[in-house]
Formats: sequence, C-alpha cells, structure tokens
Amino acid sequence: MTVLSWDEWSARDGLGLAELVRAGDATPEELAAQAAEGCARVDPEIRGVVELFEDAVADASVNGADPAGLFAGIPFGLKDLGPTLAGRLQEQGSFYMEENRPVADAFLTSKMKAAGLNIIARTTTPEFGCCSSAENPALYVTRNPWNTDYTSCGSSAGSAVLTAAGALPMAHGTDGGGSIRIPAGVCGLVGLKASRGTFSVAPYASDLAAPVSTQGCLTRSVRDTAAFADACRGGAPGEYMPYWSPEIPFLTQIERDPEPLKIAVSHEWGPYKATPHIAAELERVARMFEALGHHVEWQAPKVDLERAYAAQTTCYITQFAQTVNNLLRARGIASPPPDLIEPMNIRIWEAGKDASFTERSDMQLAFNDTSRAFGAFFEEWDVILTPITARETPRIGTMEYLTRTDEPSPHAWFENLWGFFAYTPLNNLCGTPGISLPMARHANGLPLGMHLQTRQGGDGLLLQLAAQVERSLGGDWHGGAKPAVHVGAAG
Repeated sequence: MTVLSWDEWSARDGLGLAELVRAGDATPEELAAQAAEGCARVDPEIRGVVELFEDAVADASVNGADPAGLFAGIPFGLKDLGPTLAGRLQEQGSFYMEENRPVADAFLTSKMKAAGLNIIARTTTPEFGCCSSAENPALYVTRNPWNTDYTSCGSSAGSAVLTAAGALPMAHGTDGGGSIRIPAGVCGLVGLKASRGTFSVAPYASDLAAPVSTQGCLTRSVRDTAAFADACRGGAPGEYMPYWSPEIPFLTQIERDPEPLKIAVSHEWGPYKATPHIAAELERVARMFEALGHHVEWQAPKVDLERAYAAQTTCYITQFAQTVNNLLRARGIASPPPDLIEPMNIRIWEAGKDASFTERSDMQLAFNDTSRAFGAFFEEWDVILTPITARETPRIGTMEYLTRTDEPSPHAWFENLWGFFAYTPLNNLCGTPGISLPMARHANGLPLGMHLQTRQGGDGLLLQLAAQVERSLGGDWHGGAKPAVHVGAAG
C-alpha cells in the first residue's frame, strides 16, 4: 500500500513531497517505501539502481537526513561517483573498485543530509564517469525510459533514468563535461551545471586539482534545482578559491521573470554543428524565447574552439590518468589490470601518466584565452542558447562512445565525443553555468534538451529564465506525455 497513487507521486516534485511531510500527511519513511517500490517497478527495464539502502528506506535517520531540512527527509539517489557516504560502497562503475567502502562523508554529502535528503540508493555510472553511457553488460546497462533501445547518456545515468521514470523525485549527479546536462537532456529533465565555486568537492579534491568537474542534481522541476543549490552550496574549510552565495536565494529569484534578455543562438560550434532536425528544433525554441519578450539573434562567441577542445582533451587525459594512478598507488600496483579496468581508460592512463608540466601549462593558457573570450562575449550578450547535443541519442551498444571500444587513440576517441556533445564541455573549462531544459524532441520522439549558458555566477539568471519557460508551459514540460517506462504505467 503506497501513500500516494502513482500519478500523484510522479506529479509531485521533491519540494511537493516535502510539503506532505510538513503537513503531517506522510512520513519520510512512507515516501522512501514508495520510492523503493517505484524503483522495483521500473528498474528491471532501465537499470538505474546499483544498490538500494533498505535500512534507510525503513528509517530515514539511518543515513543522517535532517527532517528539519528544506527537503524534509524525501528520498534521494546518490550517483556512485563523487561525494562519499560513510560506510556505504562506492564502486564508480568499475570492477577495480569493487567493495570500496569509504569511512567518511564528503563535505557535500553532509550538506545534502542537512538539506533533508534521505539517500536511499546509489545510482549507475560508467567506469570513473569517463564515457557517455553506462553500458558494461557485466555490471549493468542503463537504458532510456522513453525508449529502452536507446541510451540515457551519462555519466549521471542512473540518476537520470530513475528521476525520469518517476521512481525518485530527484537525484545527485556530477558534471565534468556535461554529465548532468546531457542525461537530463536526453531523458527529459532539468539539469544545472553550476558555476565553479558553488558546490564543494572537499575533502578529496579541490577546484585547482579538478577544475572542470562540479556537482549538482537532476530534477523534474526548476524549483527543485534551485532549492538544491540554495541548500547544498558552499565551501568547506581550506578551499582553494573563494566560494560565493547569491544575495537573494535562488528559490526567491525564480518567483519573478527576468528582464528582457539578449539571447545569442548557435549550433555551429567551431568544427561541430547540429543535424538539420536538431537545428530546426533550435530555431523553434529560439522563437519561443522571442515570444517571451527576449531579443534573439544568431550569434556565437569569437573563440578558437578547436584549440579549446584540444586543451579540454589534454585536461581529460591527464586528469583521468592521475585518477587511475592514484587508485593504483593506493594498492601498490604498477599498471591497470586489463581484467578490472576498461580498455579506453587504460589507454587514457598510458597517454596521460607521463604528461609534462609544459603540456598542462599550454592547456591552462588555452583555458584562460577561452574563458576570457567567453567573458567578453557575455559583456554584450546575456545568454547563449544551443542544443544539448549535436547528434541523435545513440542506440544501446554504440561502441564508439564507450570506454569498452577498441579505438586505439584516446585523442581520436575524445574528438569523436566532442562531435556528439559539442556544446556542454566549455562551461566546465570556463567555470560558467549551463542548464539543460526539456524543450524539444528528436525526430524519433526522444527528448532533446536545450542548453542555456551565461557568465560565471549567473546561475540565478539561468534559473529565472528556466522558471519563466516552465510557467509558460503550465508547469508541464512534456504536455502530459510520460516515458514508456514509468511508475504510473508499470503493473
């Protein structure tokens, strides 16, 4: 017996469920039990759950959720990568990390607990979050709930599919090049990559050591995204750089529309451009923003994007190589075991393990020039609108995007990835915010996110604009449509 009908359950966002708890109409445990049942209904078809924490379902205090927090103990999924949860496994989508059990919470985990998020599950990710789909058949294959022949993309794969299928109201994600925004875009969700200096990666990393990666969540409503940012933002003691907070909370900002904005629109991004159908959807969405009172024009920053993407490739190869190096060093192993680590991740390690300071310095010079060029563009334009991807969502088993591929060159592999998700990685390079909104469709009917980005620290503006769009749609991003795999349709 569930506390809500499945239609009522999936119609409520996280804050909507929290309102039930505060009104005394549901307990955190009742909501967790319904979320667990929802996962059981949909997960056999979409495989988003790595592990369900049954003790946290039975008792919301087990993992430390504060019932007085903004989210009042609602159920929440934690990606199996990034912030650790004391005493719980974190295996990072890798056989190498099997039975890895951290002994302490990450700083962000403590913020999520204080926000009243009851972590009841860990969710799927590709190995180390390195590729665009969680597809290792020996572990799990995470599928898009709108059509299970297609990928959910990644790397926040499980969080995306469980939220889209209505099992969870929202879930955690990480984003080092689009890993929140891309799965949000292909699964019909809202996904914010926040400005650098918003969410802490303490204590195991810093914004110096990991300059492109950030944290966040995947949701079905703009207000849940705003609320998560309000409640979970902030730096830990000893941060490398200052952390900032808006003068007005995001939840307050989104109550009003932004002033008319200058929105630049483009799908031609250096050497990459969208398919004709995606370009046509971009044009249609641009007209929607125009109808909301904004000035819309086809413009793009004057940036050496080929140099920027080459630097991004250097960053990824050297960063992932050191990630693997640190894991090997911890066990006293000289090289990655090929039976435990996927082949492209081994090739990335080989390509990046001996990178020189000069290579990293050249990368940083390109990062700086790119960031300055985008900064200059945002002096004239408020927002850039692009699609979330340049190509169609891949079918399950499309090997060219996976770290199980036999592609011999990591550089060629990354270049092919950039051609697919061309529009999101440079926000990570520059530290600027970007948000994916479910505003369009591929020709086959799958969701196609539209991507908005702005200057560093402009997260509130993006959320305001997103909330304006959401209101214009009557709060229903999909016009009543639901994924084929959904708690309301199961059983």
